[in-house]
Amino acid sequence: MRYELYYWPGIQGRGEFIRLALEAAAADYRDVARESDAGMATMMQLLEDPENTRPPFAPPFLKAGRQIIAQVANILLYLGPRLELVPDSEPGRLWAHQLQLTIADFVAEIHDVHHPVAVGLYYEEQKREARRRTQHFTAERLPKFLDYFERVWTNGPNGDYLFGRKLSYVDLSLFQIIAGLNYAFPANMKKLAPDYRGLIGIHNRVAARPNIAAYLDSERRLPFSEHGIFRHYPELDE
Repeated sequence: MRYELYYWPGIQGRGEFIRLALEAAAADYRDVARESDAGMATMMQLLEDPENTRPPFAPPFLKAGRQIIAQVANILLYLGPRLELVPDSEPGRLWAHQLQLTIADFVAEIHDVHHPVAVGLYYEEQKREARRRTQHFTAERLPKFLDYFERVWTNGPNGDYLFGRKLSYVDLSLFQIIAGLNYAFPANMKKLAPDYRGLIGIHNRVAARPNIAAYLDSERRLPFSEHGIFRHYPELDE
């Protein structure tokens, strides 16, 4: 099957969590809205189609045959067994889904650091609130999430990844989390790094996998910027 991924062109955003899974598995897929203006128009048509009884709320969404699947964790729940990026057992798949939902919570908190008042306002319009939000985030919420995933790694089976020797979509998402935090909060992450050797190890092993390394070195991997989830504002990284 050839998958069709729909996400905003020009940013990594939440679509990157899906893209990493497709790239790691060397899946056949199109990044439709990035291809052309016509691709962007197709995405908007699917979002706004009044006759669609199961419309996506927002990108990313995945078209697989006649199915349209939205929400990052839901898409990865679907793709996991098809791309062999999840354990075979039902308890293992539910555990992976649970971890991915927790990552979704983490991503929302990371995003809200620079948009604490409203998504529709520019960062420059909420800088004071962002500074206050960041102080709480870096002191309490960031280590709370990282502590949790480090504990999951420590208590898991022996191997290179969370589920042992086999790569999962959760490992790929944690790679993106660590990479994004290193971009957004380099000073804070440098201080925290000694406490999270397991997570950093997963990040490094994922980055070194041939398919991922090739993707990271390609034009398909957009750089981090101040338009996505992970944004670097020096005044927030103290």
